[in-house]
Amino acid sequence: MRLILGSVALAALTACAPAVPDSGAGVGFQDYSQYQREKAARDAALAGSALPAPNAVSSEPLGAIPPGATSAQPGADVAADARAALQATAANSGQPILQASPSNPAPEGVMNSAGISRENSFEAVGEQRSIEDDASRIAQNRAQYQVIAPEAVGNRPGDVGPNIVAYALATKHPVGTLVYRRVGINKTGKFERNCAEYASPDLAQVEFLKRGGPERDRLGLDPDGDGYACGWNPAPFRKAVGG
Repeated sequence: MRLILGSVALAALTACAPAVPDSGAGVGFQDYSQYQREKAARDAALAGSALPAPNAVSSEPLGAIPPGATSAQPGADVAADARAALQATAANSGQPILQASPSNPAPEGVMNSAGISRENSFEAVGEQRSIEDDASRIAQNRAQYQVIAPEAVGNRPGDVGPNIVAYALATKHPVGTLVYRRVGINKTGKFERNCAEYASPDLAQVEFLKRGGPERDRLGLDPDGDGYACGWNPAPFRKAVGG
């Protein structure tokens, strides 16, 4: 009795369970091919374009190539364009294209640069000219050689003014040493005012010696009494002769 009741309950449960949908039967309650066509029509309508006519769709396999068509790929076209460009470049420059390869020989080094003399290279000179050429060049140089005879130095004019170089070598004391007594009022102001009229201390020293210096200082160019006017320094002249 229990076995009969269990069988009846199992049959009731089986009848109530939903059926498993067939994945190959299509989407929802339609055929899958019909669903694909409707989806394509809806997408075309949304994109604003109409479906192609049935006769415009080819049934040939994708791998088939129509007669007269080429099987070249876009990569082959790019390679062909590159080769054509390289050939045109080679034709313009006149130089062959260098094909880079590990088997290529090493490039030749630059043996000489423009502007660098190769006179010290016996091989280079021997290739350019012979011994006869050298003899001819030596003879040409000798023909152009001129000897300049020394001439006597012209006489210095008699009145050229004081010689500050001779004065610098004749004195030994440094700048600022009191040697000559100077008397006057406002010596500093007179010194600055009168020294400003000379372009250099050398010119001031020449004028100072011309007017009785160093014993006399009529223009006030040597207020410290060292015998050097307007800051003139005899040290460079002494150093020039090693003194």
